[in-house]
Amino acid sequence: MGRWLWMACACTAVLLGQEFKLGSQVSDFGIKDIQGNGVQFSSLRGDVTVVTFIATQCPVSNAYNERMKALYSDYAPKGVKFVFINANRTESAADVARHAQEHGFPFQVYKDDDSVADRFGASVTPEAFVMDHTGTIKYHGSVDDAQVIERVQTPRLRNALDAVLAGQPVAQPETKAFGCSIKRIKKAA
Repeated sequence: MGRWLWMACACTAVLLGQEFKLGSQVSDFGIKDIQGNGVQFSSLRGDVTVVTFIATQCPVSNAYNERMKALYSDYAPKGVKFVFINANRTESAADVARHAQEHGFPFQVYKDDDSVADRFGASVTPEAFVMDHTGTIKYHGSVDDAQVIERVQTPRLRNALDAVLAGQPVAQPETKAFGCSIKRIKKAA
């Protein structure tokens, strides 16, 4: 009976579009760099990988630009790989490139033109997912607990990264991400 229930849940998740959930492994997927070249996720991931959905026009996402740069600067030297993805159909690759340059991002931002956000079940920007060396999602949620940096009490993504890097369970593996809704790619009927 348990096997059938698991299969029914897995089928429902696929039908609804969300394939990658907390505790599941992330299979390979394709995204595009801002020049329009296809890139496979498998070529970007590492022992610890963070996938974060961001936007160019969202004031909440933009409030996190400096924090995302700091996360990258602090954790990339520790071997953490970062994959920042813009999944908004209303923001072109040129918009993404301009935004990254204007804000001095030290990391690449990719475009989701194939409903990768749906596979993750991402709904807002910014929204983060942390995977361990097996590609298993160990954390899903917000970067921290307050849009205004002076009000941050819990650096959720940092805590998750520290735990995964130490081989420890994440104390709060899922939190509610907050921000602007992702403007979904229209699916073919």
